[in-house]
Amino acid sequence: MTGPDPRTDEELLAAHAAGEPDAFGVLFRRHRDRLWAVALRTTNDREDAADALQEAMLSAHRAAARFRGEAAVTTWLHRIVVNACVDRLRRRQAHFTLPLPGQAGAEEDDRHGAARNEPAAPSTDHDTAMVVRAALAELPYEQRAALVLVDLQGYSVAEVAEMMGVAEGTVKSRCSRGRARLAVMLGHLRNLNAAPDVGGTRTQDFAPKGGSHDHSRS
Repeated sequence: MTGPDPRTDEELLAAHAAGEPDAFGVLFRRHRDRLWAVALRTTNDREDAADALQEAMLSAHRAAARFRGEAAVTTWLHRIVVNACVDRLRRRQAHFTLPLPGQAGAEEDDRHGAARNEPAAPSTDHDTAMVVRAALAELPYEQRAALVLVDLQGYSVAEVAEMMGVAEGTVKSRCSRGRARLAVMLGHLRNLNAAPDVGGTRTQDFAPKGGSHDHSRS
């Protein structure tokens, strides 16, 4: 039984670009779990996540020869996965934004009978996990992707800006707006003594954070 391939990510990608048949598979298996987590949290749907991840890896497989080392291979892979997820969500137009009090559209939804009763406080950790996941899914996809990468995956704003191909201020703005929306949607959880992990996601992970707010277009 052979051990893990000792080559770096950059060496594996270069080997794949040079024609080594198994190199890309080794690289993908090395980072599969984290890439899957990003895809699943961004799309909030296992089928969409699987399809987006497959599309992303096909794109990466074909584009390997164009990799110039300007960012880490993991950053490059994550950028491709996030873009595949966002493109898929855009094509499906499957997301919707929960109207917040005072937002345009809230009154119109009321006229159409949309129910927006505050959910009851969850009675179990499983219920809380479902509420947090559902709230994250309500965010516009650009805000959701930024929060997943910054707050859940631990990437810096600069790294996420590189992945998403936007300015750092735009990432900050998307995170700020996403946290503000989640704070409203998850406000009924604040009185719970302990918010559980949701695959590494806790309600406090999305609490509004201090610092200046960038007002770049999100």
